[in-house]
Amino acid sequence: MPKLMTITLEHRGVSCVAELLEKDAPRTCEAVWRSLPLGGDAYHAKYARNEVYTMVERFTEDEVGLENPTVTPIPGDVVFFSFAGGMLDRRFKEEKGIHGLPGVIDLAIFYGRNNLLLNGDVGWVPGNVYATIVDGLDRMAEACNDVWRSGGVGERLVYSRAES
Repeated sequence: MPKLMTITLEHRGVSCVAELLEKDAPRTCEAVWRSLPLGGDAYHAKYARNEVYTMVERFTEDEVGLENPTVTPIPGDVVFFSFAGGMLDRRFKEEKGIHGLPGVIDLAIFYGRNNLLLNGDVGWVPGNVYATIVDGLDRMAEACNDVWRSGGVGERLVYSRAES
């Protein structure tokens, strides 16, 4: 039986369901599943295009490493990024309130086409595709686009185990 997560934009009251890709990204799936629920302030990407994400404290003792990586996520991809503290810009860390952490995990969903994970400061930023949205992508895409248009202040992106 596949493992399912509910991903929610709490303030907007919109959720979708994602299926973990355990065969393609087993280490990432295990680390995330074991740590659920996870969540934090929601942000819309500046560079990647159609991405909404949250940053959380590291929840793995060991680096997961790359598995099922992409730099061109498609709509419905749920992606895991691990950033060492030195990779993140000082102003960005202060702005997000993560300047005291040695590194962070970025949990992202992609809701539209033509995404490219290229950062002007560091180059290509591959992420692990560890789940795919199987229900509610249309509603979530509309809400994510509203985060882009209206802003994400007060919004939280939360990942939890789906109730069976």
